[in-house]
Amino acid sequence: MDDLTLGEPALARIETGRLVLRPLRESDAGLIALYTSDARVAKGTRTIPHPLPPGAAEAAVSRAMAGDGGVDVWAIDGTAHDLAELLGLVSLKRMDGGQSELEFWIGPGFWNTGFATEAVEALIRANPHGARTLFAEAFQDNPGSARVLTNCGFDYLGDAEAWSVARDARVPTWTYVRRMDG
Repeated sequence: MDDLTLGEPALARIETGRLVLRPLRESDAGLIALYTSDARVAKGTRTIPHPLPPGAAEAAVSRAMAGDGGVDVWAIDGTAHDLAELLGLVSLKRMDGGQSELEFWIGPGFWNTGFATEAVEALIRANPHGARTLFAEAFQDNPGSARVLTNCGFDYLGDAEAWSVARDARVPTWTYVRRMDG
């Protein structure tokens, strides 16, 4: 019997050596709020505000479970190997023309452990959108995220800028691409 409950999207469960990527569930909101209330996590993303408003994590989980916004979100779960129930999130947003955009974050206590790389590699292997091309970006002051992308076979495409809600500013980014057809 799988561990999906009513109301969760029908996302594929993806297993790795140390992790399971699974759909979000309501009980994830507490750890999401804990990790994303850290300014370092919020400022490494485009959309997480800092300070985190009350109810923001619960609302994000509800949106993900409802499949709102065209984004599929997986929890990075380590319980199968005596790790935390939620280490971070990884997501894919559908784009036109067989393309998807990959995003991820990991709680600060799990930085430099290889968990982000393992989760991103697993999502790439599974390719649940059947994408021909994946895009991703990292803020230029976040070389750890850039390293995850290059370790997972992404190639540098160019410099750009993206709005960061937590920083209330445009932030220089590095843009990456991974072609899935070979």
